[in-house]
Amino acid sequence: MDPKLILAALAGTLVHFGIAIIGAGGLAPFFSHRPLVALTIVTFALAFASIFTGGNLSSGEREDRANRWVLPAFFAIGLLSAYFPAYTDRIGFWTFDGDTVRWTGVALFTIGGIIRLWPVFVLGRRFSGLVAIQPGHKLVTTGIYRLIRHPSYLGLLIGALGWALAFRSGVGVILAALNLVPLVARMNAEETLLISEFGKEYEAYRARTWRLVPGMY
Repeated sequence: MDPKLILAALAGTLVHFGIAIIGAGGLAPFFSHRPLVALTIVTFALAFASIFTGGNLSSGEREDRANRWVLPAFFAIGLLSAYFPAYTDRIGFWTFDGDTVRWTGVALFTIGGIIRLWPVFVLGRRFSGLVAIQPGHKLVTTGIYRLIRHPSYLGLLIGALGWALAFRSGVGVILAALNLVPLVARMNAEETLLISEFGKEYEAYRARTWRLVPGMY
């Protein structure tokens, strides 16, 4: 992985948690909840694991630059999701009761993070943060890609929901759902580009698989 991306991933994780800690009212209130301690450990473990994935931000041989607007959209949602779930948890606004909700959130966040990174490990250098065809790009239709075409995005959604529930936040759940707007646009752009690259092979693959959730979408 590019050293710059490693630094960006680690810095982004620190900033995200720094904002959440501010929203929670400081270090002591934040870490007074065991589920949030667990959430912190899981987050940094996933950030460390991402170093070894081979993912990148390369525009490759051909990129759909018109889709780059989703990156600031994800960034904005990410900033809001860092602060408001923790803040609403602190003031008790529109929250769910009990540590069971928090631990459920940690579990979902962990599962989502694993699903998010798994396809990046599978694709390696072919996985880009941009909608692009990479050198030596091949269509992968086995393993985690056998049933769903965008498993990493499913992981993102599960993880975002888990983060919100770790703070018992109804506002956070809405923010997690907002990710669907740029995600759907991203999936549309990716599938259009892959059809142009792989033609009937990708169309056949798309016809027998689901985008995110088998049997639903």
